Amino acid sequence: MARGRAAGRRDAQQPKVVALGGGHGLSASLAALRRITGDLTAVVTVADDGGSSGRLRDELGVLPPGDLRKALAALCGDDDWGQTWARVIQHRFASRGELHGHAVGNLLIVALWEQLGDPVAALEWVGRLLGAHGRVLPMSAVPLELQAQVRGHDPARPHETTTVRGQATVALTPGEVLSVHVVPQDPPAVPQAVEAVLDADWVVLGPGSWFSSVIPHLLVPELLQALTETRARRVLSLNLAPQPGETEGFSPQRHLEVLARHAPKLAFDVVLADEAAVPDRDSLNDAAARLGGRVELAPVAAPDGAPKHDPELLAAAYDRIFRMHGRIGPWR
Repeated sequence: MARGRAAGRRDAQQPKVVALGGGHGLSASLAALRRITGDLTAVVTVADDGGSSGRLRDELGVLPPGDLRKALAALCGDDDWGQTWARVIQHRFASRGELHGHAVGNLLIVALWEQLGDPVAALEWVGRLLGAHGRVLPMSAVPLELQAQVRGHDPARPHETTTVRGQATVALTPGEVLSVHVVPQDPPAVPQAVEAVLDADWVVLGPGSWFSSVIPHLLVPELLQALTETRARRVLSLNLAPQPGETEGFSPQRHLEVLARHAPKLAFDVVLADEAAVPDRDSLNDAAARLGGRVELAPVAAPDGAPKHDPELLAAAYDRIFRMHGRIGPWR
């Protein structure tokens, strides 16, 4: 694959950044990144099968819109227009009928998909309506089913390995997740997502649910190839704590180890972690080095102690990484 544009022609103040993930983790990253660049693309997982997204997916055969909606909301500005639309598309109906639990943004996205017949164009229309500070792309053109190999899913058989199906189930599964894959196998990537990764200055993967939102991007062959071949510098952003269920008991370095098992040829330049969430810095440094990168520690958690990223602190950390490691030119 060739890069869409030669390095060295960038606006030094506007790095081209692509952020990959899903759910609340990607939203946190986007809310931070939109503060430091005006050239931002989100590439979003399409394996969600729960809640409103799952219902629309099952009934209409569409891509699950929920994580795409969350990404668009995170890209809304801080002015009245942006914040009003962010609240509107995140609003869920409460009723005794079929609308109960549906998010307004999910219905809007699906309506535009049906009107335009083009998922990417429809998301661009929604982004313009919201005044989004960036664009949102699905990682694949087809809805995916996530499947996981889980050891000890049945507490009565702690050593038995079971196949668990569905993103919503995998995210909360008891037992130890060993690996994940998607159905259909080798799904097609959205071409615009591949192009964005190849043309980026920086690619950010994570934070987010490790097996159900982060690693799925590495299971789309064309997207993984782009991530491997791009001349962009790559940041792996770690979670603040293990997730109950799929990464229960995981150390920060174990997150890196399981990611490397799913994509052994993929290297990272920087691993970003909250300094208070790393009890063993030497082990994390060693794991990052095996991925070809170095660890950057920064206070990125919400000051109130909640297990969520603070947008301003995370923005400061990304900005420092971009400035310290440079945006353009040879890296390896």
